[in-house]
Amino acid sequence: MELTWYGHSTWHVTVGETELLIDPFFDNPQTDLEPADIDTPDYVLLTHGHADHIAHAGEFSDATLVATPELVSYCEDEFGFEDAVGGMGMNLGGTVECGDAYVTMTRADHTNGIMTENDKSAGMPAGFVISDTKPTQIVDEESTTIYNAGDTSLMSEMKDVIGPYLEPDAAIVPIGDHFTMGPQQAAIAVDWLDVDHAFPQHYDTFPPIEQDPEDFASEVRGTGNDADVHVLEADEPFELEG
Repeated sequence: MELTWYGHSTWHVTVGETELLIDPFFDNPQTDLEPADIDTPDYVLLTHGHADHIAHAGEFSDATLVATPELVSYCEDEFGFEDAVGGMGMNLGGTVECGDAYVTMTRADHTNGIMTENDKSAGMPAGFVISDTKPTQIVDEESTTIYNAGDTSLMSEMKDVIGPYLEPDAAIVPIGDHFTMGPQQAAIAVDWLDVDHAFPQHYDTFPPIEQDPEDFASEVRGTGNDADVHVLEADEPFELEG
């Protein structure tokens, strides 16, 4: 599984021959790329409807959309998407097959209003667990699974459900504070999830969320957890092994 961070919360994930793009927002200081520089992925995954997560979704409207039904409806109207998983999107707890990937939608503790002239709800905010094998209770040592928490606070579901039952090998967690978890709570999330790898996101885009990601790495070590914290350079691929 290959990961590329394009800054903020925008990720490209390759599973086998399948390309997934999460929360496309290229107006951030970390990336040197524009949406036109990115090949259209097979799937676009949207965690929620805030502008810093869907701003450039319309540039990839030829892809299949993975989002809540409410957000799918908005993106069909505003961005011209014509294809969504299941024809109508998906919802929390569901798993869908997306090419070579299996995508499970999880809860996130956040808000999800689309702040336009006529404010709309985008349903529940979400996170995604992405795996190269179908989630089951039978342990598959060969599988690789990553959890993108989306925009969220610390929540006990990470410890009680996502970690023990969906069993991610790696977690992408927000560390910016103010709107999401900060370094301390994000580190607790990594410990609760019991992952081997951790990646920070949603930081240093604008003043309220300026953070030193090394503080996050220090907080992870402070929990006693030995997960490898990877502070990625934007636009550079990273190969994740399960």
